[in-house]
Amino acid sequence: MQLSGVFAASLTPLSSDLKINHPLLIRHAKWLLGAGCNGVVFLGTTGEANSFSVDERIALIDAVAESDLPKERIMIGTGCCAFPETVKLSIHALDRGYETLLLLPPFYYKNVTDQGLELYFRGIIEQIGDRQVKIILYHFPKFTGVPFSLSLLERLVRLYPQMICGIKDSGGDFDNMRAVCSALEGFAVFSGTEKYLLDILKIGGAGCISATANVTGRYVAEVYHNWRNGNPAEQLQNRLSTIRKLMDAYPLIGMLKKLVQMKENNPDWQYTRPPNLIMQEDTYSELIQKLTQQDFTF
Repeated sequence: MQLSGVFAASLTPLSSDLKINHPLLIRHAKWLLGAGCNGVVFLGTTGEANSFSVDERIALIDAVAESDLPKERIMIGTGCCAFPETVKLSIHALDRGYETLLLLPPFYYKNVTDQGLELYFRGIIEQIGDRQVKIILYHFPKFTGVPFSLSLLERLVRLYPQMICGIKDSGGDFDNMRAVCSALEGFAVFSGTEKYLLDILKIGGAGCISATANVTGRYVAEVYHNWRNGNPAEQLQNRLSTIRKLMDAYPLIGMLKKLVQMKENNPDWQYTRPPNLIMQEDTYSELIQKLTQQDFTF
């Protein structure tokens, strides 16, 4: 996989019985790639991964693997609290032909040491064995309460330079992203929001892995491809940042599913796993008014 560019952190559509709707998921992923995203991430935060059982996540991996989605453009989230579940999901994804994994830290216990986290990731890598794998660590302390320190990242990269390849930084602190880029040459630093896309690219970062790219994919891709081709991208980035800021005012999963539901005119997009809820009609109307003022279209 090319570890740079725009990756959409895919939503996971559900049926009315709250089971994963695999055909709709695959169709949505194809739309995201067609909109210009370089890749798609399944089973991340936006995909409600931690609301699904290990068996459900395995079934999703299998459904995606059996589709005609290009494996080289797919990243699979496999990080769990329980060490054996992370190993099981990771090995299964690798066995199904995926080589890039997104790994949360074990997030239930708080105030854990770097030593404990190092042992956790060392154990996973040792059980994965000599399979070809690219691991993207997932830094999201607002949700996990378990950050990746720079010293831990440096240690893991020294231990496993061919496997620990990058980080998705959803901490919202651009200074932290800058510090990682500066300290770890060749390490793929992805911003967790497109608000920082152009900024991260300018300092040698890889791009972004974004929840809102589920609906803003073509705008995010436009910024990335203009920058990559040496064309001006500042005005495009400013507009994109404004749109993302509007969306950040709402619970993202319910909002994004509502937007996709209306885009597709498909009621099957209205379902979320509790405790997440779909956006209500009055709030949706308010959001659409704001987005219309930005000339936003899908």
